[in-house]
Parts: sequence; structure tokens; C-alpha cells
Amino acid sequence: MKHILKPNHTVRHALLLASTLLAQHSWAHGPQGHASQMPMAQHHATLKEQKPWGIAAERSEARRTIEIRMTDDMRFAPERIEVREGETVRIVAANKGKVMHEIVLGTREELMAHAELMKKHPGMEHDEAYMAHVAAGKRGDIVWTFNRPGEFEFACLIAGHYEAGMKGSITVLPASGQRAQP
Repeated sequence: MKHILKPNHTVRHALLLASTLLAQHSWAHGPQGHASQMPMAQHHATLKEQKPWGIAAERSEARRTIEIRMTDDMRFAPERIEVREGETVRIVAANKGKVMHEIVLGTREELMAHAELMKKHPGMEHDEAYMAHVAAGKRGDIVWTFNRPGEFEFACLIAGHYEAGMKGSITVLPASGQRAQP
């Protein structure tokens, strides 16, 4: 797929697009934003790239599992999670609906930019450690170390889902004496 960046796109958009096009293992969204029936390739090693909201981790590093349910009413449950700075968690996304959903971690700005890109290029291929594409009735996971305190988000960026309200929030509490919910 060939993409042409317009001069008014930010460097962030260019980097996002470049990273999606260069991914060796990818998941292809179909014409209506549904994933192909081919399973995602298994990673031999997790790409660990520092993001404002943390860094990828190996499954063996997770000390806690948080299940987030995705439904066709375009909602996540729970819609809000809380973790402690430095905590590595396994987020299990359970798709309880009948259509494809995904969960993507990020800042509000990153998620909004990615949602706009997905609207323009619904067939865009991408596979990053901070996202999981989940077919109807299936489960996917993200293993992530939240190594920076702050307010972050998660969302389904399949065209129309984010706009319908399929998003949630992540509070990363500072490590200094604060306690996260179990």
C-alpha cells in the first residue's frame, strides 16, 4: 500500500506511518476495518521501544493480569484502570462481541491521530506491542511496563469505534508510596 504524506502532517504522523509500514509481522484489516482470518504472526522477541506511556515487556515479567472486555455497544469494561509506576501488567482483551475490536494504548493525542489515520486507510497493516486486534469471541493480550506516571488512554481505533466512545483511561500512579488498585 502506498501512502503519500501531505506537507501539513506532523513528524509524529510520518513516524507512525513509517513504523506501521516497516513492521515485519502484521495484521491486515480488511476493507471494512475487519481483520483478516489469518492469525497474527507470533513474535520471537518483543520490540521494546520507550513510549510516553511505557514500554513493552515479556509475558514472564507481568505481576498482574487485568481483563478488559470489549463489546459491540462500543464500550470497554472496565473503562478505567489504575497501575503503579514501574508495574508490569498483562492486559487481556476479551472480545465479547460479534465484530472485530482492538485495544491500543497511548496518549490521547496519539490515539486521536491514529484513529484519523485508520479512517483514511482502513486497510492499513500494523502490529505494535501496545495494541491487540481481537476477533469476535477471542482474546488478545498486551504485556506492558508503565514506567512513567500520568494519565493515558486505551481505545479501539477501528474506523467508527473510537468515535462511538470505545475508549478508556489508565492512571499510572507515581511509585513513591502510592498504591494501585488490586
